[in-house]
Amino acid sequence: MESLESRRSQVAEYFSEAVADDDTLVQECMTMCKMYNLTVENLSYKWQALSYSNTNSLAIFSHKSIPDLKARLQQELDRQNAAKQEFPSRGSAGLFGRGPGRGVITRGRAGRTLDTGLKRGAILPSMIKQEAPRFSGIKVVFQGPKSDEQSRKMKVRYSPTVLLEASLRHGGLVLDDRIDEFAELVQRHYHVDEFADPNAATEEVTTVVGRMVHDAEVSGSGAKFNESSLVLESSRMMGSGVRIPIHLAPEFKVRGGIKGVGGISFFPGAIVALRGRNGGGGFFLAEEALSLPPAKISPSPPTASDTSFSMCIACGPFSSDSDLEYKPWASLLEKVKASKPAVILLLGPFVDVTNSRIKDGDTDETPQQLFERQFTEKFQDVFLHSPGSQILLVPSINDMISDHVVFPQCELPPGLSMDIVTHPPTSKSLSLFHQWSSFAVTSVDTLFHLRKEEFFRRAPDVEPLVPTSEPATDGIANLARNIFQQRSFYPIFPPPLDVAHEVNLDVTHSDGTRLMESEDECLPDVLVLPSRLKQFAKVVDSTTVVNPSSLSKGSYAILSYDGQGSGLAKDRITADISKI
Repeated sequence: MESLESRRSQVAEYFSEAVADDDTLVQECMTMCKMYNLTVENLSYKWQALSYSNTNSLAIFSHKSIPDLKARLQQELDRQNAAKQEFPSRGSAGLFGRGPGRGVITRGRAGRTLDTGLKRGAILPSMIKQEAPRFSGIKVVFQGPKSDEQSRKMKVRYSPTVLLEASLRHGGLVLDDRIDEFAELVQRHYHVDEFADPNAATEEVTTVVGRMVHDAEVSGSGAKFNESSLVLESSRMMGSGVRIPIHLAPEFKVRGGIKGVGGISFFPGAIVALRGRNGGGGFFLAEEALSLPPAKISPSPPTASDTSFSMCIACGPFSSDSDLEYKPWASLLEKVKASKPAVILLLGPFVDVTNSRIKDGDTDETPQQLFERQFTEKFQDVFLHSPGSQILLVPSINDMISDHVVFPQCELPPGLSMDIVTHPPTSKSLSLFHQWSSFAVTSVDTLFHLRKEEFFRRAPDVEPLVPTSEPATDGIANLARNIFQQRSFYPIFPPPLDVAHEVNLDVTHSDGTRLMESEDECLPDVLVLPSRLKQFAKVVDSTTVVNPSSLSKGSYAILSYDGQGSGLAKDRITADISKI
C-alpha cells in the first residue's frame, strides 16, 4: 500500500504543491483514482481537460472542484458502459431527446442532460470591464481577462495531451450545441412542434435542422459546394450525428426570407432548417427551406449633437510585400493628423509574417522593435496633433507581434503600446459614442472564404419578410447576410483547404466567433469585414458593412455619424472608401 507521503508527492508533481499540502484534497484524489481506475497523472489530465473545455482556461484544483470532476468522471464512465450495450431511447428525458423511431425536439420537456457542461466550482475565469479615457464624449467598453500579477499566478501549466483530449471531445460538443441552439430559435419562430431525425424514413412531411457538410467523395477532390454534394449532419441529440444526402425538390422554395433575395445560400458549416421527407431512398428530399429567424435590430438612437463623430478604418498589411518601409502607413498618418478623426480603428497584420523581408529574415529588428518604431512612436505624434482621438488596435493571426496564431485570437499583449486600446480580432463588444451605436470587427477574410464555398440556390419566396427599404440583393450583400443569419464572424466549417492557414480555426473556442452573445442582443450597426475582394461600403438590411481592403493596396475607409439625424443608426452613418 502506498504511503501518505508517496501519494502526496504524486499529487504535488501533477497538481501543485498547494494541493499536496491539503490532506483532504490528497485523499479525494486517491479515492477518485481508485474508483475510476486512474493514475494520479491521468486524473490531473482529466481535471485540466474539464477546466479547459468549460472555460477555455485552466484553474487551480480546489475543494469546490471535486464535485465537478467526480460528475465528469461518472459521465465518462456511464458513456463507456452505454457504448457496450444497445441503448434505444438515449436522452429521452431531455429537451433534445429521441422519440420512437426518430429524433425529436418537443416543447415543454425538461432541460438537456447529455454532455451538459458543468459550470460550478472555482473554474470560471475572472473577467473585468475596462474603460478607455473619455474624449469628445466617446466611450469604449470592452471585456477581457484580468492581467494583474495575482491573476497571472493562478494560471497553471498543462500538457499537449490535455489540449488534444479537450479539443477532440469539446470540439464535437461545441458543433453539436450550435445545431441545437439554432433548432430552438427555429422552433420558437416557426412554432414547430417537433424536429425529426432526417435519417428516419417517413411518409409525413417533417422538419429537420442540421449543419451542411460536403459529400465525402466530392470534398476530397476539392470541388466547390454544389447541389449534388449537399449533405446534412444532424446533432447527436436529434439524429445521432448521422449524415444524409440532401436532394432539393423541383418545387423547392424558401419560407421567411427577405423579400427580393430570391434564394438561399448553402456552404459547409451553415446551419439550415428544411422541410421534406425521407422516403427510404437513402436521402432527404427537401421541399422547403425555413430561413433562420432574423436577429433584432437596434432601436433608433436619440438625437444629440454631442454624439456626432468621424472615424478612420484601415487594415493591414501597412507596408508593401517587398519592403518594411511602411510608406502607405506614413501617407495615412499625414491624412489622419490633418483630419483629426475621433476614432482610428486599425486592423492587423501590423508586422506581417508573410512579408518577404520577414520570411527571408532580412531585417535587424525584432518584430516588437519594428512595431515600436513604426507604430507606437507614430501614435504619440498623432496624439500631439489630435489629443481627442482614440486609437483601437485589432490584431491578425499573421501578426508577428502576437503570440496567439489561431482564430478566435486574443488581443495584443499588454504593455506592447501605451495608451492604446487593443481588441481581439472578433470584437463585438466595441461600443462607441455613448453606446448609441455598436460596431463589430474581425480581421479574418470571411467574405473571400464564403465566396469560395457558397452555393446560392435560387428559389421562390413564401411569406417573405418585407423590409422598410429596398434590400441589397447582390452577391456581396448575400455574403454579409450569411454572417448575420448564422450569428458568427466565421460560419464556415471546415475552412476551405487552400486558405485554412489564413484562419487556423479553433472550434473549441467557437464562442469567441459569435456575432452576438445572446438573442437579446441586436445586430451591430456597423460590421467591418476586411477582404481581398473589392473594397466597398454598403447598407445590408440594418447594418452598414465596410470592407476597407488593405492599406498596402492604397485603400481605407472614412465613416461619419450624424448625431443630429433621425431614424435608425444606418440612416445617420455615412461610410466612404478613400485612397491614400
